[in-house]
Amino acid sequence: MNVLEQPTIGEYVAKDFRTAAVFSKYGIDFCCKGNRTIEEASEKKGLDFNQIEQEVTQILATQATNTIDFNSWPSDLLIDYIEKTHHRYVVEKSAVLVPFLDKLTKVHGGNHPELFEIHELFVGCASELAQHMVKEETVLFPFIKKMENAIRTGQAIEQPHFGTVENPIAMMKHEHENEGDRFVKIAALTNNYTPPADACNTYKVTFAMLQEFEQDLHKHIHLENNILFPRAIAMESRFN
Repeated sequence: MNVLEQPTIGEYVAKDFRTAAVFSKYGIDFCCKGNRTIEEASEKKGLDFNQIEQEVTQILATQATNTIDFNSWPSDLLIDYIEKTHHRYVVEKSAVLVPFLDKLTKVHGGNHPELFEIHELFVGCASELAQHMVKEETVLFPFIKKMENAIRTGQAIEQPHFGTVENPIAMMKHEHENEGDRFVKIAALTNNYTPPADACNTYKVTFAMLQEFEQDLHKHIHLENNILFPRAIAMESRFN
């Protein structure tokens, strides 16, 4: 098969989120870098392309149970889900994780100096995501809803102040990539969220929460980058 004809990793995951487990197992980014093919990602990491493709194909060939088909949702419902599930999660978990990391650096920073960098990285992530989500909720998401409503009712829409929807989307995707890169560093510094032998319960809970936060962020970014944003660009083209 020609590379140009292959689905991207993001398209596979958009079709069936169960395939995300395969890409995660091989350390392949399916959200921020979901625009690559399996072959391209495999080559970059020196992995067996045929093995990964076979595992993905096997998943797609089996009947999904209790799997949400986000592709079938209207955009306004998908946006509401993202805001109430993932945006709310970021706010709530950041409020818990920052004090935990404050405590860890004070108590264990002497023996584990990497905690200071982990703390700095996560605080930066929480701050940037807070600003990022406000931009989505006040600028980009309302315009996507407006486009969907206009298509549904057969109305026209005024050109937004940002020109084309591709402009804020490009900015959001860039910011997604920044936070994805930040969590790559956090995962490396925590030895993939493995607490050291002398870790107390707070230490263990904090690392487990950081890992859960990263997993939620991956799904959050996937829903936007691979489903909502391409749909928004396609919707806008109908008004040109």
